[in-house]
Amino acid sequence: MSLVHEIDYGTPRSKVEKTVTLTIDGMSVTAPEGTSIMRAAMEMGTQIPKLCASDMLDAFGSCRLCLVEIEGRAGTPASCTTPVAAGMVVKTQTERLQRIRKGVMEFYISDHPLDCLTCSANGDCELQDMAGVVGLRDVRYGYAGEKHPNPGKDESNPYFTYDPSKCIVCSRCVRACEEVQGTFALTIAGRGFASVVSPGMQESFLSSECVSCGACVQACPTATLNEKSVIAAGTPEHSVVTTCAYCGVG
Repeated sequence: MSLVHEIDYGTPRSKVEKTVTLTIDGMSVTAPEGTSIMRAAMEMGTQIPKLCASDMLDAFGSCRLCLVEIEGRAGTPASCTTPVAAGMVVKTQTERLQRIRKGVMEFYISDHPLDCLTCSANGDCELQDMAGVVGLRDVRYGYAGEKHPNPGKDESNPYFTYDPSKCIVCSRCVRACEEVQGTFALTIAGRGFASVVSPGMQESFLSSECVSCGACVQACPTATLNEKSVIAAGTPEHSVVTTCAYCGVG
């Protein structure tokens, strides 16, 4: 038995019945009005690089990896926050986009610990995957610059650890806590380069309003939030589809 493969379309499905037809990379695509370009492309089999996007969360547009080119529009809008429109002509893979994505990824990696081989998320890390997708092989800025704030690991929760040094501030954990669970236990503290995920008023996870539901761990694209069982035993070798054993409604 292997891991159950689930496709992440990047943004939630539109519930609008009216459809529009557009062109993505030379192919005609029909999608419900309100669908993001990212989801429309994924539904036709074209995966656009992303880090902050997930189909269980509303579009956020912070990672800047999912940029696309649209004929008649200036700049490179984020595909996760740009809805499809009738007659729209979109390009997801051009030399210009490749340069931009690679440059963005260089910034992420220059600020990230280089411990992939010993990291508990090695082989199951979206940052690692996206670095490969954009073709990053070297970082022009080096690896000895100022690093992201690291107040130290938080291992207070019995089920998972929080390592802020590996955080890319994509806010997926914060958004999952708010939008999926409605707990509102997490926030982003600080501004700019000093931004870090903070449970409550900069408390530990165990002391905060966190209910250990695991939504933030599931949403995290790196090893910032990781299950202690995964750290101890390694990445799961197989998975099954079942109901949630945590709550009373499954």
